Amino acid sequence: MKDIRILGIETSCDETAASVVLNGRTVLSNVISSQIDVHTLFGGVVPEIASRKHIEKIDQVITMALDKAGVGFGDLDAVAVTYGPGLVGALLVGVSEAKAIAWARHLPLIGVHHIEGHVSANYIEHPDLEPPFMCEIISGGHTHLVIVEDYGKFRILGRTRDDAAGEAFDKVARAIGLGYPGGPKIDRAAREGNPAAIDFPRSHVEDKGKTNLTFARGSHEMSPYDFSFSGLKSAVLNYLNQCRMTGQEWHQADVAASFQAAVVDSLTDTAMRAVKDFGVDRFAIAGGVAANSALRAAMKQACEENHVTFYYPSPVYCTDNAAMIATAGYYEYISGRRSGWNLNAVPNLQLGER
Repeated sequence: MKDIRILGIETSCDETAASVVLNGRTVLSNVISSQIDVHTLFGGVVPEIASRKHIEKIDQVITMALDKAGVGFGDLDAVAVTYGPGLVGALLVGVSEAKAIAWARHLPLIGVHHIEGHVSANYIEHPDLEPPFMCEIISGGHTHLVIVEDYGKFRILGRTRDDAAGEAFDKVARAIGLGYPGGPKIDRAAREGNPAAIDFPRSHVEDKGKTNLTFARGSHEMSPYDFSFSGLKSAVLNYLNQCRMTGQEWHQADVAASFQAAVVDSLTDTAMRAVKDFGVDRFAIAGGVAANSALRAAMKQACEENHVTFYYPSPVYCTDNAAMIATAGYYEYISGRRSGWNLNAVPNLQLGER
């Protein structure tokens, strides 16, 4: 069988990334140019600045990815690019670049869903992992629980009703003075704190399809496997306000540890309920929050207790990167799916849409 080399491009938020992946599983290069230092000055991602930085960096990043992989454009079989969801301006930079390369080099163009990319990150380091399996995708903009029925085919069991887990991390980190990016900073601070110091609420969804929630595109029927982190975020803010009003001392590390414990409990409990209900024996996590050390430890223990094989990517493949996009693109490529030259950025793209 002929070797397939896919160039992956990722620019959905504040990471300019390019990667060359061989046969969907072997990463030949994975180059990431981060904008964290720039956006830290503003306490979060500024979309216009992110777009401009992508324009500045994308050619350099792609050149580095090809050089590190030891290949040229003529050695590629296709170009895969994130086309949604994400920041529209940032997405347009990557999509435009991918279309230009594919057109100039007469290569197939493959648009990849960002969440599908996160799921596919697990294939890189786990050669034995193949669908079907259950996966929880936890990032700054998304919290999904899905059954991966086949490559690129997902059954959505639940998703967030309000704030995504990563978004809650960022907001709480800002509130307790840790700043941006919230996820890794809370993870570090929590190691010095007491996770039982403050009893923050754990969300547990009981509704079973009686109400509809409207999302950016279409509607989402409520599910017992949905997530909600807005109430937890508000509980943390209320606790801090109460302490300030009453002159009560609070400790940053304890708040971080207690908040993180509540998020981890919610994510783990919901996932394990679904694991039992659907009788799955393989479970994976993905997305930026999947790099959280407490979450990984809790999920590993829960999977062991339930006799489920646990999969998770290395931290570099949890955050936004192009290797995961190239991997997802490979399975789209061998299935025969291609994108047209009218491929556009879709900032609110839902999982399962094409």
